[in-house]
Amino acid sequence: MRKKGRDLLAAFRQTFLTLQNMTPQAEAEAELNAASARYSYNPILRWNPQVEDYFIKAYGSLHFAQISKALTRPSCYSCIRVNTLKSTSDAVIEKLQEIMRKSGPQNDVVGINWKENKASNDIDLDMVEKQSSLQNESITKCQIPGLEYVVFVKGSGPHEIDYGYLPDKPPKEVLVSRKCAEAVLRGAQVYVPGTMACSSHVEEGDLVAVSVAVEQPFPDGGWGLGITRGTVLQGLPTDPYHFERNGLYIGQGTTMLSRAGIFRASQGIAVDMNNRVFKLPSFYDVLEGEIFLQNLPSIIAAHALDPQKGERILDMCAAPGGKTTAIAILMKDEGEVIAADRSHNKVIDIQKLAAELGLTCITTYKLDALKAVRKRNGSSDTTTLCCNKDNNDVVNQRSDSGPLGNGVSSTTIVGSNADTTFKENVSNEKANERTYTSKADIRKNTRRMRNGPGRNQSLGGRVENSKGFLPNSFDRVLLDAPCSALGLRPRLFAGEETIESLRNHGKYQRRMFDQAVQLVRPGGVLVYSTCTINPGENEALVRYALDTYKFLSLAPQHPRIGGAGLVGRCEFPDGYVEEWLKPGEEELVQRFDPSSQLDTIGFFIAKFAVGPKDNI
Repeated sequence: MRKKGRDLLAAFRQTFLTLQNMTPQAEAEAELNAASARYSYNPILRWNPQVEDYFIKAYGSLHFAQISKALTRPSCYSCIRVNTLKSTSDAVIEKLQEIMRKSGPQNDVVGINWKENKASNDIDLDMVEKQSSLQNESITKCQIPGLEYVVFVKGSGPHEIDYGYLPDKPPKEVLVSRKCAEAVLRGAQVYVPGTMACSSHVEEGDLVAVSVAVEQPFPDGGWGLGITRGTVLQGLPTDPYHFERNGLYIGQGTTMLSRAGIFRASQGIAVDMNNRVFKLPSFYDVLEGEIFLQNLPSIIAAHALDPQKGERILDMCAAPGGKTTAIAILMKDEGEVIAADRSHNKVIDIQKLAAELGLTCITTYKLDALKAVRKRNGSSDTTTLCCNKDNNDVVNQRSDSGPLGNGVSSTTIVGSNADTTFKENVSNEKANERTYTSKADIRKNTRRMRNGPGRNQSLGGRVENSKGFLPNSFDRVLLDAPCSALGLRPRLFAGEETIESLRNHGKYQRRMFDQAVQLVRPGGVLVYSTCTINPGENEALVRYALDTYKFLSLAPQHPRIGGAGLVGRCEFPDGYVEEWLKPGEEELVQRFDPSSQLDTIGFFIAKFAVGPKDNI
């Protein structure tokens, strides 16, 4: 111990002497190097220590470090699903190329390295070579058999940005919340509600650096910001989060409001981001009804279900409707797709998306997935309008009951801000579950109304409550379960999850799975998916399903481009043992690794074949 102390003291003395002997030029260079390190994007994802140890056991130290780094960055491309009922991939590509020509050239685009991913999947080698040969194109059609309706649009990054730092004159700066920054990294602008602090004397039209305030540990063991909105930034070490912002600069933009305006306004764009660390094209209001922006693994999940024309299919946790509509399109809009979600507003969003895409086979219900199985009580009534007080007064509004046949009822939606819902993934369900609309919301959304068909002009204001469905009443069921979402990216903070919360997610999912497995008929298919890297919500759920329901078996998935699942088990310090897959099962699931060459979100898919239930 004494030797270590002497070594540290010697190192300190050497550093001090070096600084004392530096020339003015060397000091200036050192200051610029420090500024370069500060004004950059190099985030470190913080985890709960116990959770980090758990993931290191699952993936290994090096692999988990790679996953953590990948999670802090968006994918290098946007994945677009073409609505084949209205258009084709070639037509969409031609339209997008024309839009890009008008908006200017795309610089420094990068592609998906399909060749290096070949080792972890069973894609045909000829397809891999063909996909790789298209990497010099900024817009390409997917070459995976069956996924030709998927289009990739390349982005680029990370880019180094010159923020105009000069000694003793730091750039003007706007500090934004972590959730705002994650949206900006995906291509959004900086909106007023996301701003936290700002330099003094910022006027409209000023060029500003945009940095991020990430949650920090509190003495009581919790996490938070501890910063008052509207704080003045001086660019000095005494600023709040001055050192914590090192390496957390996400780009440069032009202020649309003065400092006073930013913190007085309730809405609107605060900073127009014109120089981003990651450059991804925006598809807001682009080819509405013809395309849908969706992560590649989510598209694969709908394919794994393998829906057929004329079948009755249930999407148990359907919001925001991406997989629901993908299933309906794969069925050529022939059959019945039941989309259920427990949130009133989210059900309306599904209706809007179905109307936008021109789908009529989708029926939406408000239903808690934990109550999806209806008790056999002799009644044939399964739904009631949520506004009915008398449950015996049944009004069953089907998806084709609207006067325009657009899949929703005929009441006009007023005050539903669908644009915001579709631009960002909102994790707080309670915020979306209100059943009233204030006058302020009505005025705000009236100003945002657009002419013509689309989400804001869809019909359908009321949603149906469901009492659940009879056992064995569906050919196929998709359970895209609510989860810890630890695979979504970009992510700048992960410290809120604990071992206990991760276990609770797993318990919740098992309860939903218990409902789902009862609803699939013998001979049917059940697909389970999540957007998390947590084995306790993925492989452990598969183990539970196979051990609990002997009539279930893992089924092959097509196409298969994800990696293998995790085999083995994990023993926790408290004695709890988490069982994962057994040898031979790992190739029957798909695990999408955010650090792999596919560059997707973290995702997991398991497909179960349902056998005879006679002896159950």
